[in-house]
Amino acid sequence: MFGIPGKQAVTMTPAATAQVRKLMLRDNRAGLRIGVKKGGCAGMEYTMDFVDVADPNDEVVDQDGARVLIAPMAQMFLFGTEIDYVTELLESGFRFNNPNVSDACGCGESIKFKDMEELQAERHAD
Repeated sequence: MFGIPGKQAVTMTPAATAQVRKLMLRDNRAGLRIGVKKGGCAGMEYTMDFVDVADPNDEVVDQDGARVLIAPMAQMFLFGTEIDYVTELLESGFRFNNPNVSDACGCGESIKFKDMEELQAERHAD
C-alpha cells in the first residue's frame, strides 16, 4: 500500500459517491476498480471497471456506501485524487482531479504523470 497512514488514497465528491453507490447496487457489484495503463497520446490512461470481488492487493476506499478499489500499480499515481461525476449537456461521466498529473491531452482522456522520483519525494514530505 502506498499512502499516508490515516489518509484515504482518493476521495469522492457527493456526486461521484452517489453514482458509484447507485451502480454498485444496480448491478450487485463489490465496487469500482480504478487503475492506469499505458496508452493515449499523453502516455497513460485511467481504467475503470465494476468488479464482483476485490483483489487482495487493492487499496479499498469506502465512502458513504460507495467503494473504490485501487489497483496496486496505480496507487502511487492516484494518491490524493478527487473523483467527481459530472453531468453536462452532451455527456456525463467520472472526472479525476489528480495532483499527480503533469500534462493531459486535449481530449482529456490521456494523461502524463510526474516522474516516480518526484512523486516519492512529495509523499515523503507529507
